[in-house]
Amino acid sequence: MMKLDLKVQHEYAENNGVKIHFAEMGQGKPVVMIHGFPDFWYTWRRQMQGLSDSYRVAAIDQRGYNLSDKPQGVENYSMQHLVGDVKAVIKKLGSEKATIIGHDWGGFVAWMCALHTPQMVENLVVLNIPHPKCLSRELANNKKQERVAQYARDFQKPGSHTHLTAEKLTEWVTDKEALPEYIEAMKRSDFEALLNYYKANYPKEPYQEMADVPKIEIPTLYIHGLRDWAMLPACLNDTWNYVGKDLTLVTVPSAGHFVQQDAADFVTSTIKSWLAQRA
Repeated sequence: MMKLDLKVQHEYAENNGVKIHFAEMGQGKPVVMIHGFPDFWYTWRRQMQGLSDSYRVAAIDQRGYNLSDKPQGVENYSMQHLVGDVKAVIKKLGSEKATIIGHDWGGFVAWMCALHTPQMVENLVVLNIPHPKCLSRELANNKKQERVAQYARDFQKPGSHTHLTAEKLTEWVTDKEALPEYIEAMKRSDFEALLNYYKANYPKEPYQEMADVPKIEIPTLYIHGLRDWAMLPACLNDTWNYVGKDLTLVTVPSAGHFVQQDAADFVTSTIKSWLAQRA
């Protein structure tokens, strides 16, 4: 892929003393993008380029990553703080609500924003992270999903961050032009903080299906790269039971976990046309 020259502004929002960095570009209704593990705001570069002609796009560095603050302690990575970071960014943009787009851990945060603070979510777009109810169901009842989640159990072990390096964390990056930026971003990140997401929020053994949750009453687009080895296709089943508004479910057979990069143009055009229908 050719390296992009994004004309972004770098800003900071503050949530209870924790500074959250984000890159923004464009004009219009706000769209907030949240990356996952191990990633940073630049993962959305193609989508930012494609959406910024119609929207004001802000891509976050989640706490612990790159240019955002890195508070110590597992408790500082609980979901309430991660949702609060998104709220702080929306407020910094001068808005009460935004379209929220999230991938992986960012997608989990996006689901939780929609569940617990729906007043700040205009539209919801989630990539390659199932609804929390669906993930808990599969971990509790699907042995194959339980087996492939071994990486998460390893990440939850004490001292697991000591086995990580910036080079290991960027092995998934296929865009050679972007790789140096990724290595630098991971070097600026706190490896212990990155794994605190798993320690604070990922289900722990013995796995149990979570209790019923309220339906999400927000238009929702879910995009899933079917070659994702960590989140198996069965996780998609019954997603429609947990969304009360319209749900658009899109699968991409040729893409893996990082669908926003594996199928960048398709993901961008899908999001753009879906949002246009809700303008």
